[in-house]
Amino acid sequence: MFAILHRALSRSRLNAVALSLCVASACALASDGAALDARLAEIREANRVVPERALPMLEAIEDQARVAPLPQRIEFLHQMAAARHGMGQHAQAVALANELITLGRQHDHTGALAKGLLMQGYAAFAQHRPGESHRLIWEAEKLANTTNDIDLRVRAAISSGESYAEEGNLPRALQGLQGAAALARSNGDPIHIVMAQYSLARLYARMREPEKGFDVLDEAYAAAATANSPGRTALLKRIEYGLAIDTGQNERALRALQDGLALERKIGATNRIAGTLVNLSDWYLKMGDYRNAVVYAQQALDALKTLNDRRLDAIAHLNLGQAFLATGRLVEGKRHIEAGIAGYEEMGDKPELQTALVEYGVALERVGDLPGALKAYHRERTLSNELFEKRRQQAMLELQEKYEAERKQRQIELLRSENTIKSAELDNRRLQQRVWWLVLAVIALAAIVVGLLYRKVRHANAQLHAKNFELKQQSVRDPLTGLYNRRHFLEYMRALPPSTPSAAGADGVGALFLLDVDHFKHINDTHGHAAGDTVLTTISASLAEILRETDMIVRWGGEEFLAFLPSVPRHRMDEVAARILGGINATVIDHAGVEITVTVSIGFAPFPLAIGKQAMAWERVVNLVDMALYMAKSHGRNRAYGVRGFADGERVNLDVIEQNLEHAWRSGQVDMAIVYGDPDMPRAASA
Repeated sequence: MFAILHRALSRSRLNAVALSLCVASACALASDGAALDARLAEIREANRVVPERALPMLEAIEDQARVAPLPQRIEFLHQMAAARHGMGQHAQAVALANELITLGRQHDHTGALAKGLLMQGYAAFAQHRPGESHRLIWEAEKLANTTNDIDLRVRAAISSGESYAEEGNLPRALQGLQGAAALARSNGDPIHIVMAQYSLARLYARMREPEKGFDVLDEAYAAAATANSPGRTALLKRIEYGLAIDTGQNERALRALQDGLALERKIGATNRIAGTLVNLSDWYLKMGDYRNAVVYAQQALDALKTLNDRRLDAIAHLNLGQAFLATGRLVEGKRHIEAGIAGYEEMGDKPELQTALVEYGVALERVGDLPGALKAYHRERTLSNELFEKRRQQAMLELQEKYEAERKQRQIELLRSENTIKSAELDNRRLQQRVWWLVLAVIALAAIVVGLLYRKVRHANAQLHAKNFELKQQSVRDPLTGLYNRRHFLEYMRALPPSTPSAAGADGVGALFLLDVDHFKHINDTHGHAAGDTVLTTISASLAEILRETDMIVRWGGEEFLAFLPSVPRHRMDEVAARILGGINATVIDHAGVEITVTVSIGFAPFPLAIGKQAMAWERVVNLVDMALYMAKSHGRNRAYGVRGFADGERVNLDVIEQNLEHAWRSGQVDMAIVYGDPDMPRAASA
């Protein structure tokens, strides 16, 4: 009896010890989980502003986090992907995003799927694939809105609004970002409020409503102070800089940059420091303080040596090159600007590359390097034509897709109608077997249906014919101005019979006029791209009034127009140039209540054009006209330079003339006309 009782007591003590061990183990696991949660929360805030500091912290807990419970694993992968993205390591960020998506699908976790798609979208945008980026972000937003994760929902709403802004849909972007701000306020987290208001202030800057942007910044600064977040405050300083520049508050802009730089250095935000240094160099460049522009651009390049930010590196090189050129250090200036241009070429950012080439050409022209300016001008012209053709092809593709969708819809409707007829025929057969006296009524009904379908098919064919005609017109017309496009002109010229010297010497000849809108980039930068489109459409309408119906007017590319006059007296070509200059200059363009006046520069020549006893090919005549246009721009704009003819053909070399038209003119090899658009200057001059 005693032995049995002893064994029972021993088993009880063993069970109690085991239970104690289990409880202790569970407590240890719970303690470890709480510590990991706290560590991830600490890293998350650092990661939002200083990813270079967060990345080593994440690597230190990777082994523990990868075997942690699912929510902690998801949060770790999300923070690691964000850190890689913030450091410019986009391939690693995509790989981690794919892990998140796999986890989400395996465990049916919507939040993990949404976070993975968001990170894929960020990486796609950084790699210059905006369309794919926006699609991924909008898909992530739909998933995020089905979860209770407020941080994820706010972040997805902000990213969605920014995507609409990048696509030019500013009303939808404003609606989305205001919704994100309202969600952040309802949750009461000051960090979320700062995030939403930061993006909203950027949008107001883009919408040219700086006062609203400053109002939003006030709320954002208060939230950043509540959160005691110097990193967020530094981000807001960068937006304040942009708004101050837009409103002409240059000193406020400088203070915002200097305050932001001090905060970024305090928290060790290397990436942010480099960006602010670039902005400081840009500010001093705008102010004409080239010494400080050089100092800050060089500091930015030093800071970027350890970073993988090709865009900032390119901008820093461009700023440094511009400052060197302005101070007469031409060789160094060109070297740095070429390095910046090479950076944009490497990234494939052609719009920014085009802007850089325009600024390069203007800078070289300002310091008197006309050959270098001409080279930059032609590089920009080639790129402009390439981008213009790409946009035209995109418009054609969208029109074709629309047409195909409508055609498929018509086919579906026709098939649906045919199926209806077949079903009716089957019903009729059954009815014939049962009720013979309804035969005549059924036949009459079928005839009516067939007649209606026949009319519908005829209507569909008529619509198809109209769409085909519309598609043909779109292939030869510019979508914006309605003028003929470059492709149509090239096909027209190739179809012309070869020119003869006798035709080139006749008094009645054709003529080519190439026009370029002066300071068009300034119009876009000052009034917006919509204003630029209004200028182009107004000029195209003015040209149609100035010239004859028999003259062909072509949208040559970007802000360039070409007019081909098939018949004009040789001695009247200067009058045509003067009429175009005066007509465009007299046109006042009203855009959103702002009156805009523009001028154009023109190059022109008769066609056909002969050199000696040989008629020039039309392509070479167009090239001469293009060079004459550049002379008009480089000699003050708002004027026309025209090639009238050449000296003795035996001593004239066309290849030499094409290399430097101005030198050939001044040496007497080329007879040129100059027509001024300024009413205070002579209307026409010969040289």
